[in-house]
Amino acid sequence: MGRFEGKVAVVTGAGAGIGKACALAIAREGGRVVVADIDRSAAIACTAQIAAEAGHALALAIDIADAQAVAALFETAERHFGGVDLLVNNASAMHLTPRDCAILELDLAVWDQTMATNLRGTLLCCRQAIPRMIARGGGAIVNMSSCQGLSGDTALTSYAASKAAMNMLSASLATQYGHAQIRCNAVAPGLIMTERLLAKLDACMQTYLRRHQLLPRVGRPDDVAALVLFLLSDDAAFITGQVVCIDGGMLAHVPTYADGGNSRAARPAGETAGADAAPRF
Repeated sequence: MGRFEGKVAVVTGAGAGIGKACALAIAREGGRVVVADIDRSAAIACTAQIAAEAGHALALAIDIADAQAVAALFETAERHFGGVDLLVNNASAMHLTPRDCAILELDLAVWDQTMATNLRGTLLCCRQAIPRMIARGGGAIVNMSSCQGLSGDTALTSYAASKAAMNMLSASLATQYGHAQIRCNAVAPGLIMTERLLAKLDACMQTYLRRHQLLPRVGRPDDVAALVLFLLSDDAAFITGQVVCIDGGMLAHVPTYADGGNSRAARPAGETAGADAAPRF
């Protein structure tokens, strides 16, 4: 038996990337999955893949910023599968990130729309899931945060703020409903090479970002899915209220790491530029 036999999971933003990897992985562990995505065709394609692997899934098109649509999503999940045990809040307004500028240049409409999806949408899903989890004796929630929510940047102001707020929302949920056997954790991915991100990052930017990782490869959606499954499972039964980074060590080092830092230790070929010029302390 898989870790999620008899469990029902709702995964938002499950049509592609990390969300799809999570939905497929939960189904492979025996869970029944509601594949929710604003892109109907992507949700249907993910569900078809689950069905081809003998899993059970239901595709639903939804904008999680719409409270009525979110309520309908969970009502449908309960009617179709009998309840909800697991929730992965992965949906995010990624289409807005190219316009997500520094504070003085930021269009407030981008801020409002980002918060409506990333933060309010996550809250709406949690509010619908919690009573249904309580009715089934408990449950587990994973909110998809980001390393952007743990460090400053020259852009992505709205996105970063929404993810930082999601971290506190996760801690609040864990605190308020732990007595009801509901666990909630946030996962903070770093550079995870989804198809969408690969299309946006040129080779120069990929090289620049990889120089700041401690591990010699980029992350994959399956890496994040493996962490999400662990946090949803009984293997993590005593873990709640945490923000877990999965970033290849991007946030774990001193700022001068990519330029050689304080060490002349060997670095991979092509990644030692500037090392001799870096300050030594």
